[in-house]
Amino acid sequence: MHMSQWERLQKKISDPNFLTLFRMASSFFIMLLLLWPNKATTFASALLFSIASITDYLDGYFARRDGLTSNFGKAMDPLADKLIVSTALIMMTSHGWVPGWMTCTIIGREIAVTGLRNVIAEHGEDIAASNLGKYKTGFQIASIIPLLLNYSYFGLNFHAIGMVLLWGALVYTLWSGADYFFRFRRLLEK
Repeated sequence: MHMSQWERLQKKISDPNFLTLFRMASSFFIMLLLLWPNKATTFASALLFSIASITDYLDGYFARRDGLTSNFGKAMDPLADKLIVSTALIMMTSHGWVPGWMTCTIIGREIAVTGLRNVIAEHGEDIAASNLGKYKTGFQIASIIPLLLNYSYFGLNFHAIGMVLLWGALVYTLWSGADYFFRFRRLLEK
């Protein structure tokens, strides 16, 4: 039985690993768009970041719904999230839109928690994201989208909106990171 083009596309879009790879590739295109920032390229980068962020939810949903969890997905999904967030923050920092210390704090926490998650996994413990981690991700996404827009549209200063949300992201970034290390400190003492 032959699948139509539409059916093949639907199957591809519902493949969690494809969505993870799409998110990783999106970070490269966001970087390219931000090499020459103007209203068109920043709008396109914010749109691409938004679409990629939606795939973060969808890949987990499809993996659970269709029983398609894989070692690739477990390893690469969190890395894809960190890659796209880090790329956006680094590019915005290079233009002076985000303070470097905030970018370093957020990326530093992500690297530290990724290392801790590897230790946790080696001990066979559950490494599922906590609610604090989910709030952190939500605030990061909610802050990065208006920060990527950067310019004012319809009388709204999107950069200012994004900076307010980035402060919330920073609070949840530090809080959730400290929570991870506190909950699993016994594994670090071995």
